[in-house]
Amino acid sequence: MTLPYVDDARIGLLGICAGGGYAIKAALTEPRFRAIGTIVANDIGEALRRLLPDFRQTLADVAKQRTAEARGAAPRRDPWIPDSLKDAEEAGIDDPDLLEAVTFYRESQYRHPNSTNRLLFTSYGGLLGFDAFGLVPDLLTQPIQVIVGGRRGATGQFEAGQRLFDLSPAEHKHFLSVEGAGHYDMYYKPEYVSQAVERLVKFYSQHLVA
Repeated sequence: MTLPYVDDARIGLLGICAGGGYAIKAALTEPRFRAIGTIVANDIGEALRRLLPDFRQTLADVAKQRTAEARGAAPRRDPWIPDSLKDAEEAGIDDPDLLEAVTFYRESQYRHPNSTNRLLFTSYGGLLGFDAFGLVPDLLTQPIQVIVGGRRGATGQFEAGQRLFDLSPAEHKHFLSVEGAGHYDMYYKPEYVSQAVERLVKFYSQHLVA
């Protein structure tokens, strides 16, 4: 709001994947965001509670680790996903979405050289307690554009996007399913990304008018 080139009446917000959930959470109490777009949005808390084999045990382990670190132990950092497709194969992983994630984040040209693929173990406490969409019916009033990949999978992005759309009480809400696209296709494949960009340009142009 203090930057001279920012029009404070025309601020939009866009969130992708877990960032979509974070964007919604931020917009709930920040009406200065005038229009909200999401692509394969996910509520990271719900996703982890669904995907972790025993998240209650994880919370118990987090509690022990907090105590250990308070007493001087080194912080524990665990891999988000397998470090390579070879590691995934050796672990017996065959879920297509997870293998696509490993390919994209660890072995493709899009892999960031500074990425360690490590998460502070104690962060699972905050993540497992996170709720992106719970207050949407009460607080989300801005126009919203929800974009999902039409191919469903283990990430639950289609179901999360549908839930977000259904919960939103906004007068102007829009839903686009990009047929044939999976979760990670929506990150970088031009034939799918272009459809999302075209829709978002139209959406923001309509709802961020002066």
